[in-house]
Amino acid sequence: MSKQERRRTRVCSSIDKLPDDIKGQLDLKLTDTTNTYWDLSDWLEDEGFKISKSAIGRYAIRSTQAAQRVAETLQRTQAIAQAVEAHPDLDYTKAASMVLMDGLMQRVSTAEDEFDALPLDKAGRLIASLSRNATYEKRVRQDMKKRAELAFDQMESELMAAIKQHPELASELHDVLTRAREKVVPDGED
Repeated sequence: MSKQERRRTRVCSSIDKLPDDIKGQLDLKLTDTTNTYWDLSDWLEDEGFKISKSAIGRYAIRSTQAAQRVAETLQRTQAIAQAVEAHPDLDYTKAASMVLMDGLMQRVSTAEDEFDALPLDKAGRLIASLSRNATYEKRVRQDMKKRAELAFDQMESELMAAIKQHPELASELHDVLTRAREKVVPDGED
């Protein structure tokens, strides 16, 4: 792998090696936009740490990006919490999957260079995996619908057998079960 293709997964800068109290002070000083990187480099040198202005600039960029990711994640989480609060019958796994898909789509939309380097066979495997997931989700929904229908049929049979001496109750019970079945097992979700 050439140096251009090398990808770093974790950055360890000279700032990361600073004592926690100095690093905390630096973070605080970075929030004040009147402080230049030169000023911060000079301040660190006065504290006994020689760190270049470019290292401080790179650290500031990484910190800002990390803070933005945290803020975006927090917004998504709050949106899910509000949706769940407004719609208690919402499927939590589906909501979480939607958030994950949103994050992945944002990553994909900014990854042109990475796609250029992505081997064709790996791209094909990713597409096939996504397709399998969609098929699996549909099967699970169909299976859950069938199980709910079987449970309602069995419950209706047992209840009807228990109250067969009272035809008016049997009719009312049948109506109640029909309405419950329509709410639990809607027709349009195949």
